[in-house]
Amino acid sequence: MLIAVATKDGKLINQHFGHAERFLIYEVTEGRATLVDEKKTDKYCTYDPEHPLRRHVLEKIATALGGCSAIVSAKIGEAPQAEMERLGFSIFAAEGEIKPTLVELVKVL
Repeated sequence: MLIAVATKDGKLINQHFGHAERFLIYEVTEGRATLVDEKKTDKYCTYDPEHPLRRHVLEKIATALGGCSAIVSAKIGEAPQAEMERLGFSIFAAEGEIKPTLVELVKVL
């Protein structure tokens, strides 16, 4: 299973979905999480009250993360979460070390 992770440092799940300009892609199988790719994306959050849901940006992020079953970030707003779920991703908010967190997370998927 492929899972996209929002991270500032590549070690911890510690970045808000909307602030991520890249996602690390992990393959999680048989109790192991292995880094397999990195996908650069446009940052979702622009702090523009006139355009709170930038659906076109979410669609670009979804395209970049194609093949992933889930997205994990420290936080995500309700509207982008609902849209990313509509686009086919399971969304999780979590914090901590990437690999052990993903191994535990995949047990509930």
